[in-house]
Amino acid sequence: MGEADRIGPDSGPKKTFADRANSVRKAFLTKNGLVGTYDYAFLFRPNIPFMKKDRRASPFFGLNDSMPVLLALLLGLQHALAMLAGVMTPPIILSGAGGVNLPLDWQQYLVSTSLIVCGILSSIQITRFHIYKTPYFIGTGLISVVGTSFAIIPVASGAFAQMYANGYCELDSEGNRLPCPDAYGALIGTCAICALTEILISFLPPKTLQKIFPPIVTGPTVILIGVHLVETGFKNWAGGSGLCSERPEEGFFRLCPNIAAPHALQWGSAEYIGLGFLVFLTIILCERFGSPIMKSTSVILGLLMGCIVAGATGYFDDTGINNAPAVSFIWVKTFKLSIYGPLVLPVMTVFIICACEAIGDVTATCDVSRLEVEGRQFESRIQGGVLADGLNGCLAALMTITPMSTFAQNNGVIALTRCANRKAGYCCCFFLIVMGLFAKFSAALVAIPSPVLGGMTTFLFCAVAVSGMAIVNRVPFNRRTRFILTASLAIGYGATLVPTWFSYVFTYSGDNHALRGFYDAISLVMETGFAVTAMISMILNLILADEIEDIPEVVEDEVRSESPDSDAINKVQMDMPTKEVV
Repeated sequence: MGEADRIGPDSGPKKTFADRANSVRKAFLTKNGLVGTYDYAFLFRPNIPFMKKDRRASPFFGLNDSMPVLLALLLGLQHALAMLAGVMTPPIILSGAGGVNLPLDWQQYLVSTSLIVCGILSSIQITRFHIYKTPYFIGTGLISVVGTSFAIIPVASGAFAQMYANGYCELDSEGNRLPCPDAYGALIGTCAICALTEILISFLPPKTLQKIFPPIVTGPTVILIGVHLVETGFKNWAGGSGLCSERPEEGFFRLCPNIAAPHALQWGSAEYIGLGFLVFLTIILCERFGSPIMKSTSVILGLLMGCIVAGATGYFDDTGINNAPAVSFIWVKTFKLSIYGPLVLPVMTVFIICACEAIGDVTATCDVSRLEVEGRQFESRIQGGVLADGLNGCLAALMTITPMSTFAQNNGVIALTRCANRKAGYCCCFFLIVMGLFAKFSAALVAIPSPVLGGMTTFLFCAVAVSGMAIVNRVPFNRRTRFILTASLAIGYGATLVPTWFSYVFTYSGDNHALRGFYDAISLVMETGFAVTAMISMILNLILADEIEDIPEVVEDEVRSESPDSDAINKVQMDMPTKEVV
């Protein structure tokens, strides 16, 4: 690994224009530059039982190593496919029947724009810019791709429900949600302002940041985000997360997704459950028997299998695909930006969570990229990553998309393919932008039947909860940490499972809109499980003193089993050095 790999793209010898031109010529006009000597069969070789496996390790491509163009394109496409499901899911959920119920062409626009924006903003993280005459950077200089954050979905869903309840958005005579683009505009407008929270956090010393938001705070918070999202995924699995999930006996939504859809059935029908299970089973089979490229794109392959079967059996509605334009871009459709007061505190919590996620993801990316995970250069990458995350959140809102976060699943792609080269990252950005430009592609994603989408998103959302468990696993389990987890998760789980528990605390119905907005803000926070968990765990972690465990429980049990005499235990305690648990 060379000096440039260890230090990063922001330092090292600078190339002249002639050097760059010569590098481009060699890359595109020579066989070694185009194809190289890489074993491409490695990416596509399945893991079939009894099949002879090649024990040779594929070569590792460092941050700035020379890399064939074809391989960069292949691995870039692999990165893009690995994050495709995560990029398209939030806009589909927030703009659909369970969100602000926008028309089909608006939903297609948001999916297209999400892909384009993720490609553009990922390139900022990968490039890494030095802020003039300061020690600060924007971006990590690694393959740190960004996508639409899942953390905003619980907050936005609760806010949208509140907006329809308090008259901010309108309902029809039967109580169904009418399209409310102003609600979405209020969401992204609030996000644009609250992104300043993460920008300010990026200038804090990393040690201070880790002290305020350690794993004992961020872990249970991420778990609650995943748990909340699984409910939406499971509802879609059974037919849809809109009004049809309540199984009304009559009306437009007595069948899912509605009575006008092809092959519409009641929510929870066996056909819907089977479609979702097919997707889930395909993901498992890809993980067990798939090649490296199949494993990292198993979620998309499961989605593709579900779409093929759904299309063959008549569940697909291709009206939106046929009516979609050929191409799309940012600002083809716009929203009236505003600030919705009750959303401010929950959205600030979302950006704090995004900052903590960025720290963990950048650390993991440095690790799999074979770069240092300590020292000034590493801390600089952390600072640049969090700052870029905050700026991306503000830019995304101005580009009509909800907040961005650094995607962790691409670290698995880096580890699997042994490629940490930034060329693959730039190719990933290229493919994301191309996918977004072609509106027919986005229309096809929006047209995916809810059970197929549900089978995929249930797996995807549960992976978020498992990520939270992995964060908690970094914490030593002692009485203090168990108490913090219990106290914070108790109310967090309760608010997630019974989201209306705080709806009837404030009974004010006067004309003071400021007071009503204040009460709505408190209610929204208390009914958002991960926000409550984050606040409680952060406060308890700061006020509860660290404990000193004199003797591990295992040693104590062994001593007690050999001798019940308390003097024997005291002797062992005196002989062992004390250890402070941080």
